[in-house]
Amino acid sequence: MADNARAKKLADLIQEVVAQKLQRGIKDPRLGTHVTITDTRVTGDLREATVFYTVYGDDEERASAAAGLESAKGVLRSAVGAAAGTKFTPTLTFVADALPENARTIEDLLDRARASDARVREASSGATYAGGADPYRKADGASDEDTASE
Repeated sequence: MADNARAKKLADLIQEVVAQKLQRGIKDPRLGTHVTITDTRVTGDLREATVFYTVYGDDEERASAAAGLESAKGVLRSAVGAAAGTKFTPTLTFVADALPENARTIEDLLDRARASDARVREASSGATYAGGADPYRKADGASDEDTASE
């Protein structure tokens, strides 16, 4: 088993090499400038690497980018092997990153919470206290003015 520092260093190298190769070395029009490599994780034995990516565009562009990455997997693994100089080049698995969808979901939830807060604020704008401004009972039956003067 390799230590975590070595796995992290290899993951960073893979992320950099794959991003540069996608930008400059791959001529596949399905990949273009739409694909962004967001993260890379390597297993503890340095045999497998998972490369997370996002695609700017609709579902059709995401599907074509996934197909383009699968077809370029061998070229990208060769580039990683040349740059890493390790005994065994890790196999690459490409996974679409769920971060944009999660961020969109969180933004939608925050928008709903803001709208709900605005409705509550609007409904309570003209409201008055149900039992008066001071809801506590006085032990001797004194009014608010009597206790304020004491």
